[in-house]
Amino acid sequence: MNTESLMQKALDNLDSRLLNIRAGRANPAMLNGIMVEYYGTPTPIQSLANITVPEARQLFIKPFDRSVLKEMERSINEANLGITPVNNGEMIILTIPELTEDRRREYVKQAKNECEETKVALRNIRQDENNEIKKLELPEDEEKKELEKVQECIQKYNKLVDEKLKEKEQELMSV
Repeated sequence: MNTESLMQKALDNLDSRLLNIRAGRANPAMLNGIMVEYYGTPTPIQSLANITVPEARQLFIKPFDRSVLKEMERSINEANLGITPVNNGEMIILTIPELTEDRRREYVKQAKNECEETKVALRNIRQDENNEIKKLELPEDEEKKELEKVQECIQKYNKLVDEKLKEKEQELMSV
């Protein structure tokens, strides 16, 4: 069933978007998508450095080649993470600030929006699949069975989305 794979892709997409919502803890995934100019080629920061989490709220980015340190610092600043990188000549240190209650609530709201967008995508997939089934001109009972399968599938994925939201909400609200 193609529907299942499309819905799984929508769920995977939600996972990656939820990763970008910070919880006040250091996570190397925060740096995903940051490209550093390296010998004229935009290169992912993960390919140029060793990224470690020595403490819950710190990230150390130690480049394999120290000549790229300044460029890395510039790229992190341009990425607008809301964190100021500290360059000590050897590595870049990112200290994630403690989240205020208001900021936590804002992040929860953002997570809810992401989940709602995923549910809309799931409903669109269901609608497309239902239209495909109706085009097939199947006997009435077979058509009904197929439509029920699609409905079961969306219920399963909506439940997964709700679980992910609940997890993210707990993560964001725990101090």
